[in-house]
Amino acid sequence: MWGVTDVIKDVLTESEQRMKGVIEATKRDFTAVRTGRANPGILDRVVVDYYGTPTPLNQMANISSPDQRMLLIQPWDKSQIAAVEKAILKADLGLNPSNDGSAVRLSIPQLTEERRKELVKLVRKETEEKRVAVRNIRRDANEAIKNLEKGSANDISEDDAKKGLDDVQKLTDQYIKTIDSLLETKEKEIMEI
Repeated sequence: MWGVTDVIKDVLTESEQRMKGVIEATKRDFTAVRTGRANPGILDRVVVDYYGTPTPLNQMANISSPDQRMLLIQPWDKSQIAAVEKAILKADLGLNPSNDGSAVRLSIPQLTEERRKELVKLVRKETEEKRVAVRNIRRDANEAIKNLEKGSANDISEDDAKKGLDDVQKLTDQYIKTIDSLLETKEKEIMEI
């Protein structure tokens, strides 16, 4: 993949793995941001007190979306419906659960223009944090390459170091572009009526 020495390849591989982790975190965070459309992902952070054990909702219930504005939560243990409702309210998602004795329904209200703009600001702030994380990974990789060049064993030449630094920058640009693309998609989703 890269035309550089093995030690620089190791630095680049580790950096790329960390950057992939940032992309996954971005996707996970964006899924949790509520839009006007029903998405079971908004419940990923809901934790239910299941007989004294904090349990993620998606590990104790079937969550489906029968239509664009409704989530249906069917706990496998029907006696836990009240606990599920309580956990959803506690998660402060701005949603009011209702139950029919065997399932909990969440009606997803249409977002107001003001709320949409707040969500876009939130998503942009999260995106900037992810960009900073990628840049921090770049900084760490650059330091590692410079240390290899200056090291007592002179592991790499000046030319190899320069090539390695260029590759780190290309990797950084690629992942920041991916984050920006995720932001653009999420903004469209939020502003969609």
